[in-house]
Amino acid sequence: MTLPLPRQAKQGRLIPARTGETLIRLILLSCAGIAIVTIFFILAFLIRDGYPVLSETGITSFLLGTEWNPTGYPVEKFGIVPLVAGTLCVTLGAMAIAVPLGIACAICVARLAPPAVRAVVKPAIELLAGIPSVVYGFFGLIVLTDWIRATFGVPSGESWLAGSIILGIMALPTIISVSEDALSCVPREFSEGSLALGATHWQTISRVIVPGALPGISAAVILGMGRAIGETMAVLMVTGNAAIVPSPLWNVLSPVRTLTGTLGIEMGEVATGSMHYHALFGVAVVLLVITLAVNLVATTIIGRLREQYAPGRPCGNAVPGSRRASLLSPEMRERAKIILLVAVLSLIGLPAAGIAGYAGCVFLFSLVALSWRRLSPRTTQKIAFFFISAATATVLLILAVILSDILVKGLPALSFEFLTEPPRDLGRSGGIFPAIVGTLYLVAGAIGFALPLGIGAAIYLSEYRAEGKLTKIVRTGTELLNGTPSIVFGLFGFAFLVLFLKFGVSLIAGQITLGLMILPTVIRTTEEALKGVPVSLREGSLALGATQWQTVSRVVIPPAVPGIVTGAILSIGRAAGETAPILFTAVVFSQRFLPDSPFSPVMALPYHLYILATNIPGAEANKYATAVVLLLLVILFYAIAIGIRTHYQKNTHW
Repeated sequence: MTLPLPRQAKQGRLIPARTGETLIRLILLSCAGIAIVTIFFILAFLIRDGYPVLSETGITSFLLGTEWNPTGYPVEKFGIVPLVAGTLCVTLGAMAIAVPLGIACAICVARLAPPAVRAVVKPAIELLAGIPSVVYGFFGLIVLTDWIRATFGVPSGESWLAGSIILGIMALPTIISVSEDALSCVPREFSEGSLALGATHWQTISRVIVPGALPGISAAVILGMGRAIGETMAVLMVTGNAAIVPSPLWNVLSPVRTLTGTLGIEMGEVATGSMHYHALFGVAVVLLVITLAVNLVATTIIGRLREQYAPGRPCGNAVPGSRRASLLSPEMRERAKIILLVAVLSLIGLPAAGIAGYAGCVFLFSLVALSWRRLSPRTTQKIAFFFISAATATVLLILAVILSDILVKGLPALSFEFLTEPPRDLGRSGGIFPAIVGTLYLVAGAIGFALPLGIGAAIYLSEYRAEGKLTKIVRTGTELLNGTPSIVFGLFGFAFLVLFLKFGVSLIAGQITLGLMILPTVIRTTEEALKGVPVSLREGSLALGATQWQTVSRVVIPPAVPGIVTGAILSIGRAAGETAPILFTAVVFSQRFLPDSPFSPVMALPYHLYILATNIPGAEANKYATAVVLLLLVILFYAIAIGIRTHYQKNTHW
């Protein structure tokens, strides 16, 4: 039998414990505040460096000016209308491609595909998300633009169409993943009730499940749009980068320039402190405001969807057919479906059919849409399932084409010398050993910076703070940080780390910039892993007299380690494939020796591939070999993460 401790002994034991708990809570709160502080600093430095151009030219001239010519003589022109128009053009084109394919693929994965098919499609979609943007740009520059040039008979395939196709492919994983989550979130009793009333499987999906998941699908589309707006390297490589408004406006073969592409092209050549320099920061402010607004809307929609389907909450408002779920009359909904179907299918058919076949596509799809209601339910189900299966097959085919082209042409160029030697003759010969080591240095420093901060923030949000205003602020800051374009992180790193703190273009500046970029991923994946640990384990530990930190460190974190490791590996994969954040902060194209200090610049695989593809003629073999090494490195990280998650799911039974 254990005797009770004297009062003095209790006090002597409890006071240090309480002091330690308070200290730990403050440390974790500081980690959680990093996201908010980072957003504040990004905004502050961008506005500070962008304000002079607004005071010089006027905000109206800057936002509504129709000419971008920052090196013009005798007058410089800083109107961003052509840049905004180019961004909107490629984004809308990308959404016309990605939305129907993504939603159809999400329906297949969530509601139709058997487990064996789902086991293939889901990793393929995750792999599509893991391909670095510079690899997409490389494929688009070498293969896609050449196909457009030959198909449409134009001098150059670098165009609005090329940018939309590449961005559409890049937005697919976001739209598919979020839409699938929304479709899976709709309570199963909805579909069971519909089927019990005699509806077909397709009628249940189209009239019950999809309307019930519409907020989440809308958020998926908005997030995909944000992904497209914030992309830099891929559009920079395939759109032609002409700061003009297409004429006529629907000329998809016209070259365009986006906001992100302008920053990527001009920031490396501008004189620091010049009006051109300040104008680029003004462009970054506009880009950041647009992307933050888009992601804030998507975050709000997703939050409301989760509340709507929270356990124990009545779901009557989500029932399709209820007044709140249906704002249009049945006739108006049918007409809207017909118009939308014709518009989407016609836009998808345009690249394949060419300009001459566009009218035929419109006529054919119009016939299908108008006759849709006259078909029997079984027939419409067969047609719908055929298109859904075709969309899913198209997504898998896209992945296969990209991987096969790069692997088939790149693997033969790989050799031991290529992997272990420095580059020679501007990268046309020699190897990429300094680029491989530089990439690993950057990734190691980024994960070393982001992992402790991210885990600490996630622990605070999950374990030390009940849902409230502060938690929502921190979580919103994290989501906004996650939606910030990578090129904006690069500009912030350049302004704050390279110039303000005088780190120079260096390894440490690149590591911190990449660490800030992957911080939201670490926070989100760690928080989800912690939430997966049953509450009963926490309650049992606290009931036995353990402190809050003892419970977290010895009971909650150990079973969540696989999820935390998965998030860390995904972050490593993303950091290894990013180009824009290190464009102005860390990298040089070629050097024979490894960096000898954290304040030395480094080579990196993504940047090396970008320069080889866009500036070095006669380096075909080394281009593809570099792309293969970068692709295999990122795929390895993602494969490890998927393997850990799969093993954890099979062996976890709460």
